[in-house]
Amino acid sequence: MTDPTPTSVQLADSIARQLGQLRRLLALAPPHEAAQILGSVLDYDTGILGEVTGLVETGSRFAKTHSEHGILPPEVWLALGRAANELGSVGVDLHGHTGAIKQLTMPSAPSTSPAARPAASAMVVRRHR
Repeated sequence: MTDPTPTSVQLADSIARQLGQLRRLLALAPPHEAAQILGSVLDYDTGILGEVTGLVETGSRFAKTHSEHGILPPEVWLALGRAANELGSVGVDLHGHTGAIKQLTMPSAPSTSPAARPAASAMVVRRHR
């Protein structure tokens, strides 16, 4: 008996499983490999984030058409539109930092002077006063 699941749905399921596997590998990866993974994922032009954003945008257009015909509630279209906009905004925010992440993957030339210790970021948020 053949599987009635469309190939596109099987592809979506496979991609979801692979993303879960990638997430687990990222958690265990050494710093240079984790930087390579993140650099590839966050590259908005060629990475996963840009592709997922495009997929959600396409889903929003689908939902718009179907909500205009009364098949889907308009809230579905609005939610997908907001999600696409938010993902786009996140992509823009991260775009400037992708280079810094990718820089971690490059082998550094040996230095004759002692390496300066990296300074901690001043980004500390106090939630309670």
